Amino acid sequence: MDDLELADYRELVQALKYCVLLHDARTYEILWANKAACELLEWTVDELKPLKAPDMSKNAQQYSRELGHRWLRRAVDHGVSATEWCYRSKSGEEILTEAIAIRVELPSRPIVMVQFRDIAEEKATQRDLFRTEGRLRAFLRNLAEGIVVLDDDGVVVFASESAAKLLDVDVATLTGSDFAWFCGPESRAVLSESIEKTSKGAPPQDSRYRLAAPGAEHRWYAGTCQYIEIESDLRGHLLLFHDISDRVRAEEEHRRDTQYVNHLARYNAMGDMAMAIAHEVSQPLAAAYNFVEGARSRLGDSGFGENEQVAWGLENAKRQIERSSQILKSLRQYVVRLEQSEQLIDLNAIVRDCLYFIDLRAQQHSVALALDLTAEPLPVRCEKVLIGQVVMNLAFNAIDEMARWPVEQRRVELATGRHSDGHAELVVRDYGQGLSAVPGGKVFDGVFTSKENGNGIGLALSHRIVTRHRGRIEAAENTPRGAVFSFALPSAPTGP
Repeated sequence: MDDLELADYRELVQALKYCVLLHDARTYEILWANKAACELLEWTVDELKPLKAPDMSKNAQQYSRELGHRWLRRAVDHGVSATEWCYRSKSGEEILTEAIAIRVELPSRPIVMVQFRDIAEEKATQRDLFRTEGRLRAFLRNLAEGIVVLDDDGVVVFASESAAKLLDVDVATLTGSDFAWFCGPESRAVLSESIEKTSKGAPPQDSRYRLAAPGAEHRWYAGTCQYIEIESDLRGHLLLFHDISDRVRAEEEHRRDTQYVNHLARYNAMGDMAMAIAHEVSQPLAAAYNFVEGARSRLGDSGFGENEQVAWGLENAKRQIERSSQILKSLRQYVVRLEQSEQLIDLNAIVRDCLYFIDLRAQQHSVALALDLTAEPLPVRCEKVLIGQVVMNLAFNAIDEMARWPVEQRRVELATGRHSDGHAELVVRDYGQGLSAVPGGKVFDGVFTSKENGNGIGLALSHRIVTRHRGRIEAAENTPRGAVFSFALPSAPTGP
């Protein structure tokens, strides 16, 4: 192939889409411009030659003649220099360009060749992209939903700022970490199963997860896991999750309410049966009492003599019948049909009504019972039977706990008083193992019990009853050992 002629090179340069200006390397005067430069700047070559920087540059400090010369001088000194330069066309239009100045050693003299192109549209597009990216980042940062992408091993390859915020870590900590670290023990298997089931083309998997940063308190999240593949940029298991702790708590409250209602239904049924039994048994007991009294009177008429042992047996039978009658009387007084309305009553009176049954349980287990009731009334507005149930639940639990200890250590204390905030308060204190065995300190969640066959529902129901009465129930460690359970109800005014 023959070498190209000089004219051929001229045609090639004129065909360039890049604009070219040739400057003298010493004076920086314009020597020549190609067709693309003339069309963009709207000047002919002859018109361009006498122009200076202020004639063809934007009127701004960053495009001053001094800065223009400095840019060209860098090319002369170092061979190449790049910048963004805003030219002004013949019609006054300002054109932002990407410009590269290159020193070229021609046989005749050194020159500076400036190549430039219009980047106004690119800049506008770039600004739009930056603006869109900024908006997306703001949206992602403030989303209520966390977004992470996991690889097949559960390692986080992408994390949104909202995900980091939900887990109370920074994005850098979250990215690259094993997501199982943030899962509660029961949720790790759920996460592994979701990743396994969401291969390419598989449908999304909805699950619940307990998540938190290591060492922090876990919260419940609903999550949707699905496989994504964005060209060659990002692929893996996309996990979208949002906080549902309030919903889970509401569901738990509903479950407890259901247990509470079922308990009340059984309680009413037991009350009905107890009242019926008490009514039916009281008659034969009264008859038996009369027969015993009749037999004793006949023995009395004829003298005891050798029938002294028979008289002794009859006397003790009489006492047992009287004791049974006392039990039935207490039962009839306490077990009444549950009413929806509250009544004004002294908290001390409720404790006294329950005391007979508490004392029976204490005697059964050889537990010393200490009672300290206030001399002043503690009026409260409540459903008497329900609050009585709480009193007995706390007392029975304390007695049953102390039954496991040596007899000389078995002691339970019941006391009433007025709390510093004015509430009427009952305190039950034991000296057993305390709250050390409570899982996570959740005494009233329906899972804590120290009884071999217990289920902890009594404490959960007690919590529901007291809170429904606008009160509070608490548990704390006793000193030097044991536990203190207490509840407080708002004091009711007794005036007109």
